[in-house]
Amino acid sequence: MFDAMNSALADLLSVQHLAYMLLGIVVGLGVGILPGLGGIAGMSLLMPFIYGMDTVSAIAMLIGMVAVIPTGDTFTSVLMGIPGSSASQATVLDGYPLAKKGQAARALSAAFSASMLGGVCGAIMLTGFIVVAKPLILMFSTAELFMFAVFGLSVVGVLAGASIVRGVVACGLGLMFGAIGAAPATGESRFDLKLDYLQDGIPLVIVGLGLFAIPELAELMRRQRAIASGATLGSGWLQGVRDTLRHWFLVLRSSALGTFIGAIPGLGGGVVDWIAYGHVVQSSKDSSQFGKGDVRGVIAPESANNALQGGALMPTLLFGIPGSGSMAVFLGGMVLLGLQPGPSMVTTELTLTYTIAWTLAIASVIGAFICFLLAKPIARITFIPFDKIAPVMLMLICFAAFQARRDLTDLLVLFGVGILGIYLRRFGWPRPAFLIGFVLSGQVEAYLYQALQFFGWGFLQRPGVLIIGALAAVSLLLAVRNRVSEDGAVSKPAEGKAATAPVVPTGGVTRAERAPQLLFALLMMVLFGYGVASSYPLSFLGSVFPLYTSLVMLFFSALLFWQLWSAAPGHAAHCDQEVGAVATGTADGSSVWPSIGWFVLLFGMTALVGFILALAVFITAYLVTRTAFGWLKSLVYMALCVGFMVTLGHFLTLDFPAGALQRVVELPWPLK
Repeated sequence: MFDAMNSALADLLSVQHLAYMLLGIVVGLGVGILPGLGGIAGMSLLMPFIYGMDTVSAIAMLIGMVAVIPTGDTFTSVLMGIPGSSASQATVLDGYPLAKKGQAARALSAAFSASMLGGVCGAIMLTGFIVVAKPLILMFSTAELFMFAVFGLSVVGVLAGASIVRGVVACGLGLMFGAIGAAPATGESRFDLKLDYLQDGIPLVIVGLGLFAIPELAELMRRQRAIASGATLGSGWLQGVRDTLRHWFLVLRSSALGTFIGAIPGLGGGVVDWIAYGHVVQSSKDSSQFGKGDVRGVIAPESANNALQGGALMPTLLFGIPGSGSMAVFLGGMVLLGLQPGPSMVTTELTLTYTIAWTLAIASVIGAFICFLLAKPIARITFIPFDKIAPVMLMLICFAAFQARRDLTDLLVLFGVGILGIYLRRFGWPRPAFLIGFVLSGQVEAYLYQALQFFGWGFLQRPGVLIIGALAAVSLLLAVRNRVSEDGAVSKPAEGKAATAPVVPTGGVTRAERAPQLLFALLMMVLFGYGVASSYPLSFLGSVFPLYTSLVMLFFSALLFWQLWSAAPGHAAHCDQEVGAVATGTADGSSVWPSIGWFVLLFGMTALVGFILALAVFITAYLVTRTAFGWLKSLVYMALCVGFMVTLGHFLTLDFPAGALQRVVELPWPLK
């Protein structure tokens, strides 16, 4: 063990490791500043660039990003009351009132220092858990690992919002998407629609960007507003640090709470900040100022959501079960690097495990200091109208998606998954549940057929399997009693606890408003019916996972359809309203379709004339019609964006999507 620690320390202090960690930190802070993206989209953006990198450097970059996104997303939460991600929503309740009082600097410095201490605490707890967990993990067989994966799936019920059935179906849909391609046991093709592209499944980076980045980008484009406005930093930088140090025990309690919640697979950042906020409100003798600008309401959630990362790494590294949505993408990155999460991480890869834990601590410290140093210029970025940033974001998203397989179909699949993500968001379906199901799909199936080969169906009678199965059942029961949506809204607060999270509006929903939900639920029934029909003819090992999953999900999707159909007009318990209301958190009723139209323009033009030419047309048209730039500024903006893409492609020797034009006319790079 000490040899592993010494080797990890040597890797940690190497110049290459620190450089890549710093790169991840910078990218993570950039992603954190932009609202709505969060860790899942940020990690997905980095995925294409880890191909060919050595393991330690790639992990350093990914961990650097994971550590600081909860720190960077504090800016918009404090300055405008717009959560940078689901993990920073509770910070809004007191951070924004402090900013309106002219104490934004105090709120930000308290958040940065609490985030730093929370990240360090999470890393320390992760290190200690590695030592304790090693003998326990080595006792598990594939049967117990399969049930742990099932347990990871079971806790997605807490993300189900008003209807737990939606959470189960969303997770099942992710499982089915993860089963696309060749069966791991037999190599039989499944759900590939006879398309060559789908024979190897859908790349994780495309699923992550399509589910999270595209819907949030469409929503922000729809709003046509600045990311933040109307707040100044003021003074009080040292006061915020003193506040954090004065409430050190609160930081420690919240960090322990965040680490524990992070270790529960599937819970993730959508709930930890609310639980930490509820804890500080209930444990305070004077709670009269909470919601009006109490700095403790900033310290508690910020320390908890950074400590969450250390906790989420525990099941991710040691059991292969992602502790959150961003950890699901990180898990995919480990697989791309040839790492197998599980017992090997405390045996043959123990050095790397310690390196990951300590990188998390150092990145948390460095990220906080960078935020302190760059707070004023970063704060100015958040006041830029989003329409001026949207072209760059969409450009980077498309470029990252294309690097998954360097096929034009990457962008078409990104668009398809993005439309699915938009409607999942529109109807209040938990997208993290889908992503966790997608990532766990391969592991669940692999452990299942291995357990069947070793033990037969008798593996279900093993004591460890029964215990873990009971925990999964309890998890589902608790989810029914106290459900939390992916946006942090508590549909039924636990008895005796303050309803600190915003409650979903319960306004009536007419049958006409419910019709799109009914059609969407019917589509789910059709998809799972197709899963049953196409899986049944396969061999036993090739069909056992998709067939039984499709059957179970067919039942739940039918149950959801019946709930929607039978609910009386005006009843909103199982149905979110249209895109202008509950599902998006706004009430202006405007349509998201114009935003989708811009996506269609970029993707369609790419298929015709290639990415670079399409990008030039898209950026120019978007800026001229959506901003006050005018033609000259729009052309300069476009030239800078295209120049950045070309430079990036040159130094990284990356290709750009080609269209029909490139197949007819020989064009020079980068147009070819």
